[in-house]
Amino acid sequence: MTDDARRRAAAQHSVAEHLRLTAAGRTEEWVELFAPDAVLEFPYAPAGVPRKVTGRDALVAHMSGFPETFDVEFVDLVFHETADPGLVIAEFRSTGTARPTGKPYEQTCISVVRTDDEGLITHYLDYWNPLVAIEALTPADPELSVSFGG
Repeated sequence: MTDDARRRAAAQHSVAEHLRLTAAGRTEEWVELFAPDAVLEFPYAPAGVPRKVTGRDALVAHMSGFPETFDVEFVDLVFHETADPGLVIAEFRSTGTARPTGKPYEQTCISVVRTDDEGLITHYLDYWNPLVAIEALTPADPELSVSFGG
């Protein structure tokens, strides 16, 4: 296996593990996939959700509520080949429910992920539709309110 192939495999493994650990709610293990100064970026984040989270402590704080908010699994993972073995472009779906409302949460995502030579995630650019999340977290009863964001 060439160095590029080894690096590409490590980068893709980190992204697959990111999805597995996120779905399992294993935040403390999940954050170990990231470099200490890694950036998690959400270009389409709705109001109340940060567009950029930097560093492991901030990543844990941001993701700590995910297991109580969504019960999901990530499926149909496809990696798109890139010239840079440390760059991963991943397409996948989440399927599950928003825990506070019990409503379905069906999301399509594309992520652009950069990793270092050890396969640690240095920058995770996460493209997802905030309207899907808002709808899933909006109670059927307008008298109830659910907060969104970390």
